[in-house]
Amino acid sequence: MSAAKSEHAAPRGLAVLGATGSIGTQTLDIVRLFPDRLKVQVLTARRNAALLLEQALTFRPACVVIDDPKGYQMLREVLAPKGITVLQGEEALCSCVQHPEVEVVVAALVGFAGLRPVLAALEAGKQVALANKETLVAGGALVRQALRQYGGRLLPVDSEHSAIFQCLVGESPQDIEMLTLTASGGPFRTRPLDTFDRITPEEALCHPNWSMGAKVTIDSATMMNKGLEVIEAHWLFELPAERIQVLVHPQSIVHSMVTFVDGSTKAQLGVPDMRLPIQYALSYPERWAAPHARIDWAALGRLDFEPPDPMRFPCLPLAYEALRRGGTAPAVLNAANEQAVQLFLQEQIRFTDIARLVEMAMEHLAKPGETPSFEHLQEADREARQYVLELAGAAIH
Repeated sequence: MSAAKSEHAAPRGLAVLGATGSIGTQTLDIVRLFPDRLKVQVLTARRNAALLLEQALTFRPACVVIDDPKGYQMLREVLAPKGITVLQGEEALCSCVQHPEVEVVVAALVGFAGLRPVLAALEAGKQVALANKETLVAGGALVRQALRQYGGRLLPVDSEHSAIFQCLVGESPQDIEMLTLTASGGPFRTRPLDTFDRITPEEALCHPNWSMGAKVTIDSATMMNKGLEVIEAHWLFELPAERIQVLVHPQSIVHSMVTFVDGSTKAQLGVPDMRLPIQYALSYPERWAAPHARIDWAALGRLDFEPPDPMRFPCLPLAYEALRRGGTAPAVLNAANEQAVQLFLQEQIRFTDIARLVEMAMEHLAKPGETPSFEHLQEADREARQYVLELAGAAIH
């Protein structure tokens, strides 16, 4: 179903970074709903050349970028004769986000790899719809610096930060008392703690409410995703750690809340569907009518909240500690977690080893400093990954 024909200005040109992932494919669902308002100009992927080809043939962008050399050759053979430029590698990625026909960059790459293209987009004054947690976690100070210097705009796509952003429309930042991020609690909210070391990747990938990529789903199970979101919220809304709290909310209907200095609280609610915050980031400051599911309030019946258990979710306090320490600590936290999650998915470590490895990496590698350079963040990222690999190889358990 597509929306009614609009009489608005020319369509907004999009660059979708990570087009073949969960956020990327759902972004293209929104484009299908609003073909008169959104025009795909750039599509990128790491290695899924087959799906990227299908997307390119459907949306006819000016350019596609892929990291995989074999995929690059295949795409070039098929798409170049159709007038679509095919490029490879990080330099091409950073160049394409600055394409003159691109107005909005949807940053949906996974991991630290998303930071440099986001900085390139902001340096070109683009509007960035940010779905990549690690960009702000590792490089929040650099992103803020780019926003001040070049005048781009950052709009959050994560459902929690989109909720806060929506609650703050028309409000003064000085009136904020507390931000509350909600967490589903993942699949192990009530599982006995003494069984956590037997959790399998298959069990951890079964999220009760959301459909996400593998890495984000594991992060939800450990609640590292919420820790990363606390750090993101700090950079997005410029509040200290002590004014950002987390509550477990199993229904995933209330996406976040803002409490103001007069004691009132605003909350943004909706069904657990990432297409809603994606669409808001693409349509802002407007709201476009769409056929997304509505809440059935009578069927819902109740909304539950509880504090997170730090014994069950040790990654959450680690993230708060990284934010308080600053310097390279958040970058080390992020890289160590990415590497540990990958090892867990490969069944080389236990579920409980993820937090343990992250904590050890932070303790040994994090360095103080107000605004680390991109090069320092790169080095911290590399060192943390290598350190986790060495610890896992030494059979820490």
